Order: sequence, then C-alpha cells, then structure tokens
Amino acid sequence: MTAHIIDGNLLSKKLRSEVAERAAALAAKGRRPGLAVVLVGDNPASQVYVRNKIKACEDNGIHSVLEKYDASFSEAELLARVAALNKDPQIHGILVQLPLPAHIDSHKVIEAIAAEKDVDGFHISNAGLLMTGQPLFRPCTPYGVMKMLESINYPIRGAHAVVIGASNIVGKPQAMLLLQAGATVTLCNSKTRDLGHHTRDADILVVATGKRNIVTADMVKPGAVVIDVGMNRDDAGKLCGDVDYGPCAEVAGWITPVPGGVGPMTITMLLVNTIEAAERY
Repeated sequence: MTAHIIDGNLLSKKLRSEVAERAAALAAKGRRPGLAVVLVGDNPASQVYVRNKIKACEDNGIHSVLEKYDASFSEAELLARVAALNKDPQIHGILVQLPLPAHIDSHKVIEAIAAEKDVDGFHISNAGLLMTGQPLFRPCTPYGVMKMLESINYPIRGAHAVVIGASNIVGKPQAMLLLQAGATVTLCNSKTRDLGHHTRDADILVVATGKRNIVTADMVKPGAVVIDVGMNRDDAGKLCGDVDYGPCAEVAGWITPVPGGVGPMTITMLLVNTIEAAERY
C-alpha cells in the first residue's frame, strides 16, 4: 500500500483564499482585520516564523503590526505593550512569539493577552473553553490538523485516535479536538510504555514529539492516517518530521509530508483565528 499524501500547501492555498474573501468583506464594512506580532530577542527560528506570519497577513488582506524588541526588554515593558494592544481597536489578534528570553515569564505574558484577542489559543480561559467543548479559539496547529482530516472526509466519529506528545500547544488541545469530534483518544507521552502497542491500534495517528523517526513502519496500522507535526533535521541537514516517512508511507492510507504538511496549515489557521476575532469584534 502506498499512502495518499495530504498536501498542506494545497489546502492552505484554498483556506487562505477564503480568508482573503472574509477579510475583504470586513474591510468593506470599515473593519479591516488586524494582527499584532510581538518578537522579543533575536532567536533565528522565531525571526523566520514571524516573517512568514507577517507576509501571510499582507498577502491575504489582514493588517499586521510587528513589534520587535531587544532581548534586554523587560517583563514589565512587555506586559505594558500587551495591555496597550488589548485596548487598540484596530488590533483583533495578539501573538507574542515564543520562546521568550529567560527573564520573562511566558505564562504571565500569555495570561495578560485579552482572551478575545488570543489568536494562538493559549490563554487559560481559552484552554478551559476547549476542555468543555466550547472553544473560542482553537490552537493553530491542532486546528490545522482537524482541517486536514476534514479535507479527506475522514470519519473521525468512532475512530481510535492516538496522539503522541502531551504539550499544551499541540498534544493536549489536539486530543480535546479529536475527542470533541467523536474519536476515542489515547494520549501518549515520553513515559508511555510500549508505544507501538498503542500506535498499532490507531486509525488516526498524530505525532508531535520533536524526536526524529520516533514512529517507524512497524508501529503503523495498515491504512491509518498518519499526521506528522514534528520538525527536525536529518543527518544531511534536511528538514524531516517525527515519522520515518518513506517506510511508513508504504503502510499508511494517508500521510503528511515534512516539509509541506502541517507546517503551512499552522500559519493559515492563525489567519483564520484572526478573521474570526475580527468578525466577533
């Protein structure tokens, strides 16, 4: 069996076209959607992510503001900037790029963002709403994964979904969204005994660990949907995921590539969340 590829670039293009239409409709009513991105420090990866987010906004009719500060920027100064953006009527979404410098408490900063502008979906209020099945904002990467499953018309209700990785950013919210969609969910972590025992029973397997090749072909159920959220580099320096792609693609029914899979969807769903925030404003 050779797996069908779920093309994140293709799906992103379709969804971004819809975002641009919704943005234009709001702008016609005098309410152009606005996203503020705050970057503290000079982390090279963060700079690339932020640049891609700003460009995606510009390309799809969303007003974007980038605030860049040196690594010496204090926690108090950052909290003051967040408070000002909370009050800015032209800003509907606020994103503080993580990780922050060590002297700044990221939890405190995230909680300072107004829940109705928390387009990352990380605020404790939004995490609680997600837990109760009434999400205001869905975290971007898990939201993107759900859109990928939707794009192949996969019957989630009644399926067994296994999520590897229990982070607050991907694993936990992913499990909640799959549960909300009617799946039976197993959430695995770094301490899970006999990981393959769980993955071999998965109809849907979402892998988000940051560990290259943690999932091998013998761990995949024939015909399963394999969603690789990981972003690593192989021995040759090329981008790769958490899944041993080639061999797993021979067993799975559907699989996402790295790059070109979940990555483009994460930024796309940030745009969608910003549009939703502006429509609710």
